[in-house]
Amino acid sequence: MMNPNRAPLRKWAWRSLLLVTILAAPAAYSEVIRSDAGSLETGTLLGNYLSGRVARGSHDTIAAADFYSKALAGDPENEVILEQTFLLETAAAHWARANELAAELVKAEPSHRIAQFLLGIDAFKQGDYAKADEHFAAARQGPIADLTSTLARAWVQEAAGKHTEAFATLDTLSSADWAQYYQRYHRALIADVAGRHQLARKSYIQAFKRNPTTLRVADAFARHALNGNDRELAIETIKTHIAKAAPHPLSEALLVQIENGETPDFMAATPADGLAEVFYGIGDALAGEGGLDMGIVFLQFAIHLKPDFPLAYVALAEAYETAKKYDAEIAAFDHIPESSPLWVNVQIQKAFALNSLEKVDEAKALLEKIIAADPKDIRPLDALGNILRAHERYGEAKEYYSRAVALIDKPAKQNWALYYSRGVCNERLKDWPAAEADFKLALELNPEESLILNYLGYSWVDQGMNLKQAMEYIRQAVKLKPDDGYYVDSLGWAYYRLGNMPAAVEQLERAVELRPDDPIINDHLGDAYWRVGRTLEAKYQWEQALSLEPEPDQEKTLHEKIASGLEESTATKAAAGTGQTDQKTPR
Repeated sequence: MMNPNRAPLRKWAWRSLLLVTILAAPAAYSEVIRSDAGSLETGTLLGNYLSGRVARGSHDTIAAADFYSKALAGDPENEVILEQTFLLETAAAHWARANELAAELVKAEPSHRIAQFLLGIDAFKQGDYAKADEHFAAARQGPIADLTSTLARAWVQEAAGKHTEAFATLDTLSSADWAQYYQRYHRALIADVAGRHQLARKSYIQAFKRNPTTLRVADAFARHALNGNDRELAIETIKTHIAKAAPHPLSEALLVQIENGETPDFMAATPADGLAEVFYGIGDALAGEGGLDMGIVFLQFAIHLKPDFPLAYVALAEAYETAKKYDAEIAAFDHIPESSPLWVNVQIQKAFALNSLEKVDEAKALLEKIIAADPKDIRPLDALGNILRAHERYGEAKEYYSRAVALIDKPAKQNWALYYSRGVCNERLKDWPAAEADFKLALELNPEESLILNYLGYSWVDQGMNLKQAMEYIRQAVKLKPDDGYYVDSLGWAYYRLGNMPAAVEQLERAVELRPDDPIINDHLGDAYWRVGRTLEAKYQWEQALSLEPEPDQEKTLHEKIASGLEESTATKAAAGTGQTDQKTPR
């Protein structure tokens, strides 16, 4: 089940940085295991190996690690199984076992990056900085691995008191913009730890000038300014960031602390904090840019170095959400303490995860608890409305949207979704005057929002109202999102309702190309084909729609059409009303 309006908390931290090269997993292997018996029974080498692959493919890390460990016990010399077992134990944060496997793996493959990173972290945690530097240096293969290795070595050198060497190491980074971003940021962090505050100030100014919307840069710069007795600069920095970026609980909470006269510590108070920041920053970006598995590993490294790291847990949870491992997502969120500024947002995200697990009543109970604690907070009201609307509980959803709307003093652009969502509920509850009023206000707040343009425009066409304006709205929605099959379907169906069958066929054919798996769109194209005399093609499209698991009412209508064609019957008229879709509700 999709969750409307899930707003990732991590997206303001690192994902704005472009990682043009994803850290690739180690070189592909043939992954062939011979079994004389050929048995796939549980407990056999081949059975455990294949079960592990299936579990790994579905991101069930704990189960996959267990199966691969059993397979490795059956074939301890197999480097392929050794590597996969290591990676899975690392992703599962089973550190004692992962360290043992890493030591074995680097004997067979000395340049294995992830193993060397873990061994480097382990040496760092034990205070053996020379050994840590050796392991991190051995991990330099590929642009992102080189970036990680260089940053990690700089922090190891700082931990060893080698300040000059640390800065010199940072200078060896690539001149590419994405690498220079990390160089400036970590130079500033290291300079503060080393007591080189003037150098830190210079580096922060450069980093913030280039990346004012990045949460971690703004947060670190403000903390640096505070600890340098420049409260005015700290306030200016956070306010500039908030004005340029989407609001974030951490930046808003920091601003309150500053204005209350508090002086929070540096972003990285110790080299361990700085090294954790390396793996968090790169892991978060990897997870958000397609490198999900390696992103999870790097985020686990960050937490291993700094167990009290709420943003790393949030990023890890959202990586699990991407992998559709909602139980693991909830478990990661559970590490966020109630004292954290992230806590309310995290509870909302947990409710969406419960919804994804089809635990709607549990999600509702959780959000009701948050609402009771602060009845004036719009966020949980909106979230609960979205969840209930996704389950077509429109009457209940409308109640929560209305409660949220009642808290708005003066509607602004950011409130458009509340009015749109309540409008959808009103339309589904057959209260068109109320729905139309909500859609019009939502459109007034955000005139370029394609969802509103499409929904309001189609609704007017469907009722034969404001036809000129309605078609203009639908065309505008298609212009804004020309590859959205639902919008193109709305345009084609609007032409159909207006009797322009050639235009309807043209648009509906394109809609089916864009969304071939949608039963409603296929049904619409079948109707249009029938009207232009292409009866065989019409029946084919209806049969296609029937194969796509339509809703029961539509299924009944499709059977009637296939049997007797398209006549002006009650069933046909009912079918004509299926074109409008709540695009924020899973179909």
